[in-house]
Amino acid sequence: MATSGTAPRTGAHGRRGAGGTAPGAAAESAADVPGETAGDVAGEAAPAPAPVPQRLMAAATRLFSERGYDRTSVQEIVEAAGVTKGALYHYFGSKDDLLHEIYGRLLRLQQDRLDAYADAQEPVEERLRRAAADVVVTTIENLDDALIFFRSMHQLSPEKQKQVRAERRHYHERFRDLVAEGQRSGVFNAATPADLVVDYHFGSVHHLSTWYRPDGRLGPQEVADHLADLLLRALRP
Repeated sequence: MATSGTAPRTGAHGRRGAGGTAPGAAAESAADVPGETAGDVAGEAAPAPAPVPQRLMAAATRLFSERGYDRTSVQEIVEAAGVTKGALYHYFGSKDDLLHEIYGRLLRLQQDRLDAYADAQEPVEERLRRAAADVVVTTIENLDDALIFFRSMHQLSPEKQKQVRAERRHYHERFRDLVAEGQRSGVFNAATPADLVVDYHFGSVHHLSTWYRPDGRLGPQEVADHLADLLLRALRP
C-alpha cells in the first residue's frame, strides 16, 4: 500500500516527534544524534551520516522483511543501524513503535495523495482512476512495508491495532466517497454498493505483496493501469 517522499516523519499518530526524548533513554554518542558529526579525517570533513531515525527505520524494515518481526531483536536492529539502544529508545519507544511507523509512513503518503486526487477539479471518473492507480503504484514501490504490515499487524499492541484500523478506515471512506459521488451523478453504475466496490479493489491491492516481483513482466504503472481499468469497467452503467 501507503510511494510515497520527504524525510521520515517519526512520532506521528500522536507519538513524540523525532526530537522527543523517551523517559529513561540512555545517552547517545555523538554519532547517534542528528547534528553531531564525526571529526575530520585527514583534513577533510567526513560525509554526514543519515539521520538516526532514518537508519533505524531502514534497518528495521530490512530485518522485519527478511526474518519476520517476531524473530528480530532490538539488538539486531541497532547493530544493523550502527547506533545504540539508547538512540533507538530516544526516537522510538519500542520495537512495536517501529512496526507501527513502517506502516504509518506508507499510509500517510497514500492518504495525502488520495486527498489531492479527490480534491482535484476533474471529472469524478478521472479522479477515481488516478486514485485507484496510485494506491497500486505506491504499494508496489513500498512492497516491503506492505508485506511487513499485513504479515505482522496482529503483533502490534491492541491500542495501536485500533489506531491503524481507524486510519485505514478513513482512507477507505475517502476512496468510497469518490465511488459514491459517481454513482449519485449517474457516471457509475449504482447496482453494487460503494463499500463492496472498494473492497473489490483493495482486495487486489492487499495481495500485491504475495505475487508481484520487480523483475516480472509488468512494471508498477502497468499493473496499476490494469487494475484501475478493471475497477472502472465494473462501474460503467
